Amino acid sequence: LGSITARASPPRSRSGRTMGFVGSRGPLVLSLYLVGFLDLFAVSMVVPLLSRHIKLLGGSSTVAGLVGSVYGLLQLLSSTVIGSWSDVVGRQKVLLITLVLSGFSYGLLGISSSIPLLILARIPTGIFKHTQSILKALLSDLIPEYERPNVMGRFSAASSVGFILGPVLSGYLVELDGGFYTTSFVCSFIFFVNAGVVWRLPYKAWLYTPTKELHLTTEVNYETKCATLQKEKVKNHTTKSVITTTNGAARHKTSNSVWSQCVLVGQNIKGLIHSNLWDVFLVRFLMALANLLYYSNFFLAVEERFNAPPRLIGYLISYGGIIGALSGLIAGSVIGLYNRKVILLLLHSGILTCCTMVMYSVASSIQVVVLCSTVLGFSTTIGRVCITDMELSQGGQQARGTMIGAGQSVTAVARILAPLFSGIVQEFSVCGPPRLGAALALLAILLMASIHSKLNKTTEAKVKLH
Repeated sequence: LGSITARASPPRSRSGRTMGFVGSRGPLVLSLYLVGFLDLFAVSMVVPLLSRHIKLLGGSSTVAGLVGSVYGLLQLLSSTVIGSWSDVVGRQKVLLITLVLSGFSYGLLGISSSIPLLILARIPTGIFKHTQSILKALLSDLIPEYERPNVMGRFSAASSVGFILGPVLSGYLVELDGGFYTTSFVCSFIFFVNAGVVWRLPYKAWLYTPTKELHLTTEVNYETKCATLQKEKVKNHTTKSVITTTNGAARHKTSNSVWSQCVLVGQNIKGLIHSNLWDVFLVRFLMALANLLYYSNFFLAVEERFNAPPRLIGYLISYGGIIGALSGLIAGSVIGLYNRKVILLLLHSGILTCCTMVMYSVASSIQVVVLCSTVLGFSTTIGRVCITDMELSQGGQQARGTMIGAGQSVTAVARILAPLFSGIVQEFSVCGPPRLGAALALLAILLMASIHSKLNKTTEAKVKLH
């Protein structure tokens, strides 16, 4: 496994300036930003309206919760598999399939006139709606390690802007006759437009980039790896896969056999299960659950504690989203200030998140809530960028799609448990969810401190050996 602390420095020119990486792949990276923006823009148009539409169809709050739980469970089961599948058959192909099927799913949602049909429409989305994970895996394929936090932060910012603007448009559409159905059809149309963007991605700008500009800091020697895999293929013909290299990067050309693809997906997942990444996944789970608990009853808590009008609370939620988007733009610079010590920055962001949740739970004025929203918008965004970078860095030779998919599965578990825990602790106090979130964040901090200590000891041991 790769080391989190031993991170390669960016190449520099003779003048000492850091060399830019994107270069001829700039149009491809910008296109992926656009796909991420459109994806969350479309989703955020429909998701806030689902509970309202279920009640209009005669469903109860329990039914609305059941629909959300089914979606979360499907995401949990499919995220790692879809991510691993993209490692096997290629990102673009899987991305196209998931976008088209999600588009059909939202189109079916647009004609759902009963609860069973609505649940049926949500099933394909729960299985195949993994656009963000595949895009992150594709970006990590394109960029070297030293550029990854910066590019991932910008991608997160672009996606967040889409999530902020989507409800604005749906708010106007839902006031029309048949507003929900119109919104669903617009969402479906955007998914098909997104599929067209992916179909026209300028892949040649990536494939024909000079070797010296490609993956200057890659941890794995792909040429050696490919040679080994080719020798294994000669010895064993049961797996019909051919490995070729393009600019030193491994590329799989799998046969049309579904069985061979399933075997490769299973091998990727088996390798992940036997890895030592579970402490990192546990940190992701604890921090995700803490953040979800904080926001689970935010609207209700602020309304009851401070008698704030719904419009003000809505503005406050949007403000937090804007802070998160802006924080994504500067994530790479913040990590640079820490000399790329991602685990240390993650530890500090966790401490900031924990302290802010405690402050919010005892806040006596709306001004303090605004301050907490500002700090949390920054700390949670930086934390997400750091944990993704940690998973990719520490994973080393693991397939990137499998790695990111597993991380999303861990987050899906937190999404399933958060409403349950929130409901239980709210029986005792309206401030129960953020307080429980702070306690979970504290556990994550202790675990991160342990990881950081182990890494420091490993680094010191290497220095002594040299």
